Amino acid sequence: MAPNTRTGAVCAMLALAAASLITPARAQAQTTGSIFGFPPLGQQAPAAGGGHPLMTPQALAQAQANFPQCIASMWPLAQAKGVSQRTFERYTAQLEPQMKLMEFMEAQPEFSKPIGAYVNMLVTDWRVKKGREVLERYKPIFEKVEKAYGVDRYAVAAIWGIESTYGDPDGIGRRNVLESTATLACIGRRQDYFRDEFIATLQILEKGDVPYDHMKGSWAGAFGPTQFMPTSFQRFAVDFDGDGKRNVVDSIPDIIASTANNLKLDGWEFGKAWGYEVVIPQGFDYRNANRSIKRTLSEWNAMGLRRPGGTGFPRGGETAYLLLPAGANGPAFLMTKNFDAILKYNPADAYALAIGHLADRLRGGNAFAQPWPKEERGLSKAERIEIQSRLAQMGYDIGNVDGILGTKTRVAIQDYQARAGAVPDGYPNLALLQQLRR
Repeated sequence: MAPNTRTGAVCAMLALAAASLITPARAQAQTTGSIFGFPPLGQQAPAAGGGHPLMTPQALAQAQANFPQCIASMWPLAQAKGVSQRTFERYTAQLEPQMKLMEFMEAQPEFSKPIGAYVNMLVTDWRVKKGREVLERYKPIFEKVEKAYGVDRYAVAAIWGIESTYGDPDGIGRRNVLESTATLACIGRRQDYFRDEFIATLQILEKGDVPYDHMKGSWAGAFGPTQFMPTSFQRFAVDFDGDGKRNVVDSIPDIIASTANNLKLDGWEFGKAWGYEVVIPQGFDYRNANRSIKRTLSEWNAMGLRRPGGTGFPRGGETAYLLLPAGANGPAFLMTKNFDAILKYNPADAYALAIGHLADRLRGGNAFAQPWPKEERGLSKAERIEIQSRLAQMGYDIGNVDGILGTKTRVAIQDYQARAGAVPDGYPNLALLQQLRR
């Protein structure tokens, strides 16, 4: 739901699956900002394993057996962070490793959906209706927070809605955060990262900001209606209701203000849009769709990019980059700094688009003008690695062959497409992979 800022553990699993839709009410509770953390309902996560040496059956069994010693070894780290011995012993004495988490960590992206399917699944009429009710119910709080932090209330409400369907227990998660972070700190391939999360959880319990039995969350340790990882809680959580506690689980003022503070510190600029849907003119060079190519909105306008309906850009001097999340056949967007702020909250385009779009819908905006293309499914990790490998064999610099299709891979795809006489939109899909295989 990337390890550099807040919903780190969830975001690091960007290729994992969203829950399948069953009924509107049930789906709303399960399709959260942690959309990449679970396989579809009715399908099991694959058994842990894979190529990482810490994920082999032997390594997992050894780590499981060594779990008590691993927990005990972290006492000096906890002590250095201000955790008392009493707190440490009280909360770690009965900890048991949750080996099921290894399956979630290794869940494969064969279950993945194309980005348009994710956005449509997350931004629904139901979520819009519910979000407007929440905005009205807590209007005085949203107004105070917006004034204090300079963050759009609709963006905060959208995060609340996408992350947990406005606080539904099934959206928040029901796993014990300390047990989850302890397990992942001692077992599996991301121990260094989760060790910090485990210690941060103990710090929260030491200070009493959130009661132990309220520290429930996702399998990766994100908790509360807007899903803070423990280390992110330490950086961004605020006591807005003045009770001396930063309680992002039970206090509505603290939840709203902490989420706004997160966006603020991540670079949110008040009064500005997260981005604009645009119509691409005929004959446009799609190689301009590159995150590193930033131009003012006036410059993009001079290149023929227009908002649907011909509405002008309110701030022509604002810089933006062109994003084609589903290629040339899907919606196109000019993304501003506020989109990047959302990406720091969760570095997945699908997530950030859903947040921005839901915020606009809560404000009274319309659906996207350009429909998403119909695709059977997204690429699996193995298929993304194959694309990178084949491009590398052709002499392209794609960086690491890791299945993460970053800027270098996208630029390589654009060049390959241009040489093949195709539209160079840099979009990796099954058609591209099939062409590379020929």
